[in-house]
Amino acid sequence: MNIFSQLLNKPALPSPKRQRRGIEIKSSREIETMRLAAKIVATVLKEISERVEPGMTTLDLDVYAEQRIREMGATPSFKGYHGFPASICSSINNEVVHGIPNRRKVIRTGDVLKVDTGAYFEGFHGDSCITIAVGTVTSEAERLIRVAEAALYRGIEQVKAGAYLLDLAGAIEDCVKANGFTVVEDFTGHGVGRNLHEEPSVFNFRTKEMPNEKLRAGMTLAIEPIVNQGSKYVRILGDRWTAVTVDKKLSAQFEHTVLVTETGYEILTDRTAV
Repeated sequence: MNIFSQLLNKPALPSPKRQRRGIEIKSSREIETMRLAAKIVATVLKEISERVEPGMTTLDLDVYAEQRIREMGATPSFKGYHGFPASICSSINNEVVHGIPNRRKVIRTGDVLKVDTGAYFEGFHGDSCITIAVGTVTSEAERLIRVAEAALYRGIEQVKAGAYLLDLAGAIEDCVKANGFTVVEDFTGHGVGRNLHEEPSVFNFRTKEMPNEKLRAGMTLAIEPIVNQGSKYVRILGDRWTAVTVDKKLSAQFEHTVLVTETGYEILTDRTAV
């Protein structure tokens, strides 16, 4: 889930907990708890990717995700966050992020479906997003999905203690642009841990507008490039949550919660490990 509170027209609801400031370095105990939270997220997304089929609604997926998160002893990170009404964000085709699950939104063959979810377990959050090709999609949609996932891993490959945020941002941007697509700049990744959104902002493009933080072992980052088929620009629908492409072209997104280590990284939300 991206940083989106600045897009709301009304002030964000007060948090029940005091938000910590600054970049947090997690202890070994805290990292182990984050591994468990992230494993829950990875499990839910893997199961959704295996069960989604044409004819289901996005509300069906939301109900399933919440049930599974709670069965594994966690609570949905997104539900109630700044008033968001669901446990997943479900965004289809030209919907970029923050789509609200709906019983009237039927998933169809050829759809490009983004599912983003988080789990709060014993004081820590895990956060991840996948894009699913529903049934047979167009070759261009397939390529968009493939490039968005590749861009995520290009960014992750730059992660290690001593590297900088611009290292991973540049790798993501270069991968996307080399394939003729665009990076959405209105949303960024973020730190994640005790709070769903923590410092630093983890951008997916080169910029001087945000601090180019040096990475340190023990930082936990939600890295999440959003890649558009056409224009990088988006607009927000009347529900004040759902972002869509301005040109109605497709969008894809992938996200992992990643631990910075001395020699590299650990993908905490790795779906191949569950």
